[in-house]
Amino acid sequence: MSYCSVIERMQPESRKELHKNYHDNHYGFPIHDDNELFGRLIMEINQAGLSWETILKKEEGFRKAYDNFNIQKVAAYTEEDRERLLNDTGIIRNKLKVNAAIENAKTIIELQKEFGSFEKWLEHHHPKNLQEWMKLFKKTFKFTGGEIVNEFLMSIGFLKGAHAEDCVVNEEILKYDPMWKKE
Repeated sequence: MSYCSVIERMQPESRKELHKNYHDNHYGFPIHDDNELFGRLIMEINQAGLSWETILKKEEGFRKAYDNFNIQKVAAYTEEDRERLLNDTGIIRNKLKVNAAIENAKTIIELQKEFGSFEKWLEHHHPKNLQEWMKLFKKTFKFTGGEIVNEFLMSIGFLKGAHAEDCVVNEEILKYDPMWKKE
């Protein structure tokens, strides 16, 4: 059963609307802004062991806590910032996940220096199958297991499968020329 079909049966209506907004306007659409790519990675990492709904409800909290996913700012976080994040009820307060966000921001800065952007680094490695992507992410980033890598890459249009083929949003995404279409 796909995410596309499950949403229609969700109750209450507020829960359905939360998921529908993400499904219809974000999930699977290519992202061309490095800070937003980083933000999606933070959200996917934080989803590990939790429901996606929990993360969607806390998205604004994540944006606020992590300076709107500004890579430069997050990479410069101090021990004080780590403590602030671990005490912030608007996000997931997990030391490994907080540390991963900060360390991954530092890694992305290095990738930007070498490739010009995080997006260009991703494009440089395309196409890969999921196993190859998993190895690359495990070697490059902190706290990026298989499911995190899969969902991150599907959610930004690098791997196929975010939507059922008969989903109307899938047709819309095709207009944006997702990377999985270029394999």
